[in-house]
Amino acid sequence: MAHRVLAPPVDQAQVRALRVGDTVTLEGTLYGIRDATLIHLFDRGRATRFDLAGHAVLHTAPNVRRVEKSAAHPAGYVPVCIGTTTSDRMERFTRPLMTRYGVRLIVGKGGLREGSAAAFRELGGAYLAVVGGAAALETTWIEAIEDVDMDDLHPESLWKFRVRGFGPLLVAMDSRGASLYADVKAAAAARRAEVLAGLGIRAK
Repeated sequence: MAHRVLAPPVDQAQVRALRVGDTVTLEGTLYGIRDATLIHLFDRGRATRFDLAGHAVLHTAPNVRRVEKSAAHPAGYVPVCIGTTTSDRMERFTRPLMTRYGVRLIVGKGGLREGSAAAFRELGGAYLAVVGGAAALETTWIEAIEDVDMDDLHPESLWKFRVRGFGPLLVAMDSRGASLYADVKAAAAARRAEVLAGLGIRAK
Protein backbone atom coordinates (compact mmCIF):
# COMPACT_ATOMS: atom_id res chain seq x y z
CA MET A 1 0.00 0.00 0.00
CA ALA A 2 1.23 3.49 -0.87
CA HIS A 3 0.95 6.87 0.81
CA ARG A 4 0.43 9.90 -1.40
CA VAL A 5 0.45 13.61 -0.69
CA LEU A 6 -1.97 15.45 -2.97
CA ALA A 7 -2.36 19.20 -3.40
CA PRO A 8 -5.65 19.75 -5.27
CA PRO A 9 -6.55 20.46 -7.97
CA VAL A 10 -5.48 17.00 -9.14
CA ASP A 11 -5.92 15.38 -12.52
CA GLN A 12 -7.59 12.12 -13.46
CA ALA A 13 -4.28 10.26 -13.72
CA GLN A 14 -3.37 11.12 -10.12
CA VAL A 15 -6.72 9.86 -8.88
CA ARG A 16 -6.65 6.70 -10.99
CA ALA A 17 -3.28 5.86 -9.43
CA LEU A 18 -4.96 5.50 -6.02
CA ARG A 19 -5.85 2.02 -4.82
CA VAL A 20 -8.07 0.87 -1.99
CA GLY A 21 -5.88 0.55 1.08
CA ASP A 22 -3.60 3.44 0.11
CA THR A 23 -3.49 6.52 2.31
CA VAL A 24 -3.64 10.16 1.27
CA THR A 25 -2.73 13.43 2.91
CA LEU A 26 -4.25 16.58 1.44
CA GLU A 27 -2.45 19.91 1.27
CA GLY A 28 -3.77 23.31 0.25
CA THR A 29 -7.47 23.59 -0.53
CA LEU A 30 -10.39 21.47 0.67
CA TYR A 31 -14.06 22.39 0.16
CA GLY A 32 -16.72 21.62 2.77
CA ILE A 33 -20.26 20.67 1.70
CA ARG A 34 -23.34 19.06 3.20
CA ASP A 35 -26.95 18.08 2.42
CA ALA A 36 -28.39 21.59 2.08
CA THR A 37 -25.46 22.77 -0.04
CA LEU A 38 -26.00 19.94 -2.50
CA ILE A 39 -29.78 20.23 -2.54
CA HIS A 40 -29.50 23.92 -3.44
CA LEU A 41 -26.84 23.27 -6.09
CA PHE A 42 -28.61 20.41 -7.85
CA ASP A 43 -32.30 20.58 -6.93
CA ARG A 44 -32.88 24.31 -6.62
CA GLY A 45 -30.86 25.68 -9.49
CA ARG A 46 -28.19 27.56 -7.61
CA ALA A 47 -24.53 27.74 -8.60
CA THR A 48 -21.30 28.45 -6.77
CA ARG A 49 -18.66 30.97 -7.71
CA PHE A 50 -15.97 28.48 -6.64
CA ASP A 51 -14.08 26.45 -9.22
CA LEU A 52 -14.26 22.91 -7.85
CA ALA A 53 -12.60 21.20 -10.83
CA GLY A 54 -10.01 18.68 -9.68
CA HIS A 55 -10.72 19.34 -6.03
CA ALA A 56 -11.67 17.32 -2.97
CA VAL A 57 -14.88 17.96 -1.03
CA LEU A 58 -15.47 17.10 2.60
CA HIS A 59 -18.90 16.04 3.88
CA THR A 60 -19.23 18.39 6.86
CA ALA A 61 -21.28 21.04 8.65
CA PRO A 62 -18.66 22.84 10.68
CA ASN A 63 -18.95 24.56 14.00
CA VAL A 64 -17.40 27.97 13.39
CA ARG A 65 -17.22 31.34 15.13
CA ARG A 66 -17.71 34.64 13.31
CA VAL A 67 -14.88 37.18 13.73
CA GLU A 68 -13.71 40.35 12.04
CA LYS A 69 -12.15 39.69 8.66
CA SER A 70 -8.36 39.84 8.68
CA ALA A 71 -5.34 38.31 7.00
CA ALA A 72 -5.57 35.40 9.42
CA HIS A 73 -9.35 35.06 8.99
CA PRO A 74 -10.11 36.16 5.41
CA ALA A 75 -13.68 34.80 5.42
CA GLY A 76 -14.53 36.24 8.82
CA TYR A 77 -14.78 32.82 10.45
CA VAL A 78 -12.63 30.83 12.86
CA PRO A 79 -12.87 27.01 12.77
CA VAL A 80 -14.07 25.71 16.15
CA CYS A 81 -14.82 22.09 15.29
CA ILE A 82 -14.68 20.81 11.71
CA GLY A 83 -16.05 17.28 11.79
CA THR A 84 -17.02 14.81 9.10
CA THR A 85 -20.60 13.66 8.59
CA THR A 86 -21.98 10.38 7.25
CA SER A 87 -21.76 10.32 3.47
CA ASP A 88 -24.59 7.93 2.61
CA ARG A 89 -27.26 10.67 2.70
CA MET A 90 -25.42 12.42 -0.13
CA GLU A 91 -25.04 9.37 -2.39
CA ARG A 92 -27.15 10.76 -5.22
CA PHE A 93 -24.95 13.83 -5.60
CA THR A 94 -21.64 12.08 -6.35
CA ARG A 95 -22.09 11.84 -10.11
CA PRO A 96 -23.39 15.41 -10.60
CA LEU A 97 -20.55 16.76 -8.46
CA MET A 98 -18.13 15.05 -10.80
CA THR A 99 -19.85 15.76 -14.11
CA ARG A 100 -21.02 19.33 -13.50
CA TYR A 101 -18.26 20.63 -11.24
CA GLY A 102 -15.31 18.32 -11.91
CA VAL A 103 -14.85 17.15 -8.32
CA ARG A 104 -12.35 14.26 -8.11
CA LEU A 105 -12.21 13.26 -4.44
CA ILE A 106 -14.87 12.91 -1.78
CA VAL A 107 -13.87 12.82 1.88
CA GLY A 108 -16.35 11.45 4.38
CA LYS A 109 -17.23 8.64 6.75
CA GLY A 110 -19.30 5.50 6.34
CA GLY A 111 -18.83 5.12 2.59
CA LEU A 112 -20.99 5.48 -0.50
CA ARG A 113 -22.97 3.02 -2.62
CA GLU A 114 -22.79 1.43 -6.05
CA GLY A 115 -23.95 4.56 -7.89
CA SER A 116 -20.93 6.43 -6.57
CA ALA A 117 -18.65 3.46 -7.25
CA ALA A 118 -19.81 3.50 -10.87
CA ALA A 119 -19.16 7.25 -11.13
CA PHE A 120 -15.66 6.79 -9.72
CA ARG A 121 -14.96 4.04 -12.27
CA GLU A 122 -16.30 5.94 -15.27
CA LEU A 123 -15.11 9.45 -14.44
CA GLY A 124 -11.99 8.90 -12.35
CA GLY A 125 -12.71 9.57 -8.70
CA ALA A 126 -12.11 8.15 -5.25
CA TYR A 127 -13.58 8.17 -1.75
CA LEU A 128 -11.26 9.00 1.15
CA ALA A 129 -12.45 7.83 4.55
CA VAL A 130 -12.10 9.58 7.90
CA VAL A 131 -12.52 7.67 11.14
CA GLY A 132 -15.69 8.79 12.92
CA GLY A 133 -15.21 10.84 16.06
CA ALA A 134 -12.00 12.51 14.90
CA ALA A 135 -13.40 16.05 14.59
CA ALA A 136 -11.05 17.57 17.17
CA LEU A 137 -8.05 16.15 15.32
CA GLU A 138 -9.38 17.18 11.91
CA THR A 139 -9.78 20.75 13.12
CA THR A 140 -6.04 20.94 13.82
CA TRP A 141 -5.42 20.17 10.14
CA ILE A 142 -7.33 23.30 9.03
CA GLU A 143 -5.19 26.42 8.95
CA ALA A 144 -7.95 28.85 7.99
CA ILE A 145 -11.37 29.29 6.45
CA GLU A 146 -10.34 31.16 3.33
CA ASP A 147 -13.77 31.84 1.83
CA VAL A 148 -17.43 30.90 2.04
CA ASP A 149 -20.23 30.80 -0.54
CA MET A 150 -23.99 30.27 -0.17
CA ASP A 151 -23.68 31.46 3.42
CA ASP A 152 -27.42 31.90 3.79
CA LEU A 153 -27.38 28.13 4.36
CA HIS A 154 -25.09 28.46 7.40
CA PRO A 155 -23.65 26.19 8.72
CA GLU A 156 -24.32 24.13 5.57
CA SER A 157 -22.60 26.78 3.50
CA LEU A 158 -19.99 25.94 0.88
CA TRP A 159 -16.71 26.36 2.72
CA LYS A 160 -13.23 26.84 1.34
CA PHE A 161 -10.68 25.57 3.84
CA ARG A 162 -6.90 25.95 3.73
CA VAL A 163 -5.51 22.70 5.06
CA ARG A 164 -2.10 21.40 6.03
CA GLY A 165 -1.38 17.72 6.61
CA PHE A 166 -5.06 16.75 6.31
CA GLY A 167 -4.72 13.04 6.91
CA PRO A 168 -3.73 10.33 6.54
CA LEU A 169 -7.06 9.47 4.93
CA LEU A 170 -7.82 5.93 3.81
CA VAL A 171 -8.67 5.25 0.17
CA ALA A 172 -11.86 3.25 0.75
CA MET A 173 -13.31 3.35 -2.80
CA ASP A 174 -11.18 3.71 -5.92
CA SER A 175 -11.56 4.21 -9.67
CA ARG A 176 -11.20 0.50 -10.41
CA GLY A 177 -14.44 -0.36 -8.61
CA ALA A 178 -12.85 -1.63 -5.41
CA SER A 179 -14.65 -0.76 -2.17
CA LEU A 180 -13.76 -1.61 1.40
CA TYR A 181 -17.45 -1.30 2.28
CA ALA A 182 -18.49 -3.85 -0.34
CA ASP A 183 -15.72 -6.18 0.85
CA VAL A 184 -16.85 -5.94 4.48
CA LYS A 185 -20.47 -6.52 3.50
CA ALA A 186 -19.57 -9.59 1.45
CA ALA A 187 -17.37 -10.98 4.22
CA ALA A 188 -20.11 -10.44 6.80
CA ALA A 189 -22.67 -12.19 4.59
CA ALA A 190 -20.35 -15.15 4.06
CA ARG A 191 -19.63 -15.41 7.77
CA ARG A 192 -23.35 -15.23 8.57
CA ALA A 193 -24.10 -18.04 6.14
CA GLU A 194 -21.30 -20.11 7.66
CA VAL A 195 -22.60 -19.63 11.20
CA LEU A 196 -26.19 -20.41 10.21
CA ALA A 197 -25.07 -23.52 8.37
CA GLY A 198 -23.23 -24.65 11.50
CA LEU A 199 -26.48 -24.29 13.42
CA GLY A 200 -28.39 -26.23 10.79
CA ILE A 201 -30.30 -23.15 9.60
CA ARG A 202 -30.69 -22.39 5.91
CA ALA A 203 -29.68 -18.82 5.12
CA LYS A 204 -32.33 -16.70 3.37
